[in-house]
Amino acid sequence: MQLFLKRSIDLLLAASLLPVLSPLMGAIALLVKATSPGDALFRQTRVGKDGRPFTIYKFRTMVNAAPPPELDPHPTRLGALLRRSSLDELPQLFNIVKGDMSFVGPRPDLPRHVEKYTPFQRQRLQMRPGITGWAQVNGRNQIPWEERIELDVDYVRSWSLLRDLGIVFSTIGVVLAGRGADSGRKGSGSWEKRSI
Repeated sequence: MQLFLKRSIDLLLAASLLPVLSPLMGAIALLVKATSPGDALFRQTRVGKDGRPFTIYKFRTMVNAAPPPELDPHPTRLGALLRRSSLDELPQLFNIVKGDMSFVGPRPDLPRHVEKYTPFQRQRLQMRPGITGWAQVNGRNQIPWEERIELDVDYVRSWSLLRDLGIVFSTIGVVLAGRGADSGRKGSGSWEKRSI
């Protein structure tokens, strides 16, 4: 029943926010296109609930001609700002409407990472991935990857709607303070960890 209510809240909020935020999202898309060559949206395959792959949407933050992420990509100036403010994640409202994601849950990982998960780590796939999550409000990209996985598993094991509400409020504080965000201007290991 709680999971049904969680999904209903997700759908209602996402459907309500999209019309309100569409002018902002349109402006960001135009700025991304105007400040660097390439598509406004970045699309990538991620792994969702029960191991199902889906396409995640973000505003593009990287130089379009940059090498693959594991080879030290370079963010655009606008992209660095979008990352710090988490505005690059706004298109994931469409992922929520489609049922791929939730507002709160473990961040969706790349297929090549999920293939290496241990049985313990695979527990994080029992919930829909989220735009924000327990790991994001406890260090975001500044804590080791393994610790983020442990925090996600802890979230899945002790999930409740009340805990989701607390994470949402904590996320607002984290984003406003800019804590734990990175610009993407790091080496291979750091980028790999940035994917979730």
